[in-house]
Amino acid sequence: MGMFSGNQAQEPMHYGEAFGVWTAYSVAKGQLAAYQVYYNHVGDEELKKLLGEMVENVIKPGIEETEALLKQNSLGLPVAPPERSEANREDIPVGARIMDPEISAVIARDVAEGLVADSMVIGQCVREDIAMMFGQFHMKKAQMGAKLLRLNKKKGWIIQPPLHKVSKNNQTD
Repeated sequence: MGMFSGNQAQEPMHYGEAFGVWTAYSVAKGQLAAYQVYYNHVGDEELKKLLGEMVENVIKPGIEETEALLKQNSLGLPVAPPERSEANREDIPVGARIMDPEISAVIARDVAEGLVADSMVIGQCVREDIAMMFGQFHMKKAQMGAKLLRLNKKKGWIIQPPLHKVSKNNQTD
């Protein structure tokens, strides 16, 4: 076993890789619990479907892959919140419900932060297998982000910042 031996699984993880994988696992476990709560609150069927896709296609596979990598490298798993059970939305008082635009905004924020975090891990990797894994995570998040953006536009949930308009008199050629 040696550094740069060509067999990625035989190479040790450096501290940055270990911390990046450990952090990704910890964040994903927290998101899983939170998204299960959001799923109970969501009223919009399209958002509910997207939330389910996010959990099944992005979060759970990420948890499985990072957990396996942590265990293969004898790294301890962080404490994680328990998964949440399903509840009937109608049993949640209206004033206590998390509203669909709020849920959508949180998911959009999580996707944006996840893209940056995945890119950071990719950039610090020496092990190509870990960089590739986070590249796949990045791609899945970007695809979900695009779906979420379309949904937010369609539903009118985006709060657009002020537009910068250049007057014809101030344009530079």
